[in-house]
Amino acid sequence: MTREAEAVYVTKDGLTKMQEELERREKVTRVDIAQRLNEAIKMGDLKENADYHAAKEEQGHNEGRIRELTVLIGRAEIIKKKKGDIVGLGCSVTIAEEGFDDEDETYNIVGAQEANPAEGRISNDSPIGRALMGAKAGDTVVAKTPNGDLRFKVLKIA
Repeated sequence: MTREAEAVYVTKDGLTKMQEELERREKVTRVDIAQRLNEAIKMGDLKENADYHAAKEEQGHNEGRIRELTVLIGRAEIIKKKKGDIVGLGCSVTIAEEGFDDEDETYNIVGAQEANPAEGRISNDSPIGRALMGAKAGDTVVAKTPNGDLRFKVLKIA
């Protein structure tokens, strides 16, 4: 399977947010940009028209994001909340970094599109997420990060 054809793992809420963003970009942002382009064109001399160039650049970014969202939504697979003995997508896992046993952290394992470590969501594709996948409570896992190996003890899986 090619990378382009791989599933995009998201929660139901994550899929809804992507669908809402796509609709907003297609129905609101696209129309706003078209209006700005029309107004800029009416000013004439497009070579030195900063408003026109800014709107064209924004249009390119918006259309690119629309294409990206369309592909992501088409490949979306909903993550079901899981409870069990093994870390997997949809699990909540409490870990402690080796040497910092009194500073445990809890993360939800999600797909890359929803990852936000500051909000307690890490991707199954991140170094820590990859290391945790398949682990059990009591296991020690090693995450290979750009700054070196980090060891974590899995304290709890929910």
